Amino acid sequence: MAKILVVDDEADLETLIKQKFRKQIRGGEYQFFFAENGKVALEKLNIEPEIDIVMSDINMPEMDGLTLLSELSELKPLIKSVIVSAYGDMDNIRTAMNRGAFDFITKPINFEDLSLTMEKTLKHARHLKETLQAIKENNILKMYVDENVLNFMGNKEFESTILANETIKATVVFIDICGFTAISESAPADTVVTMINTYFDVMVKEIMAQDGFIDKFIGDAIMAVFRGEYHLDRAIDASLAVCAKINNLPSVGDQAQFKPKVSIGIKSGEMISGNIGSASLKRLDYTVIGDTVNTAARLQDVAKENEIIISEDCYEKVKESFKCERVGEISLKNKAKPMTIYKVIE
Repeated sequence: MAKILVVDDEADLETLIKQKFRKQIRGGEYQFFFAENGKVALEKLNIEPEIDIVMSDINMPEMDGLTLLSELSELKPLIKSVIVSAYGDMDNIRTAMNRGAFDFITKPINFEDLSLTMEKTLKHARHLKETLQAIKENNILKMYVDENVLNFMGNKEFESTILANETIKATVVFIDICGFTAISESAPADTVVTMINTYFDVMVKEIMAQDGFIDKFIGDAIMAVFRGEYHLDRAIDASLAVCAKINNLPSVGDQAQFKPKVSIGIKSGEMISGNIGSASLKRLDYTVIGDTVNTAARLQDVAKENEIIISEDCYEKVKESFKCERVGEISLKNKAKPMTIYKVIE
């Protein structure tokens, strides 16, 4: 429904408009509001912020139409204005157009002309709002999506590529903030969100420095994936850097001091990369799944504060590059045999 504010000190204009547009009013196409001068119009706009257009006379008591235009340009720049005035006001009409009026019609009013002018102005006002909304959504999207991804989305091959499912060899890393659940239950919501975002930002920078990418944030944990050459080595380098940076962060909290620590699980191997989710909900997540991913998550569960836990097969690949220490054997869910695990020291 289009909302239109008519500003005029002629009382009979309200009656005429209600008569001429009665079908549109009854049909829910238009909703009219009326004010006798600019001052009252501004009060109406505060009460009804969703007004689409303002049709205003020029000569009115208390606040004239030109002053109202100046106020609208500062307070309500998205609202489009149409000046309704007499032929003798042409100088004022020119001033009004220079102050941002979208169009004008003259008195006595030709209601066919008024109807066409209203439709044209409403169309412009809606287009302006839609454009602004698109800009806002695009800026929000940029906050959540890497710039390279946005550029890729403009590529015509995007649709076919993003829907491709494949088996890949990569390394998955799960990083959990130890003990954060307890602080989240006692600290104010704003404090909790600020803290976790700060910690995540530190981790993300180290992951990206090793060409890893964030698959998802899961509560107070991060799932990251490393692909390409030496993906396991880069994953361990990133994990060591995350531990070092997090350990250097100060304690926070007034009474219950919280010193951030992380526990990390790493597993390298084959996994399925694909678009997973619900098409009905239009919520699909381009992610990796499989035994390698599940094992990395369970290794993180086993890890203690400041520990980076890897499997024996990963240890055999990196034992000449990183100092590791055998932890022992553990039993993992859905695994028939115990798994030997190691922790990365440096």
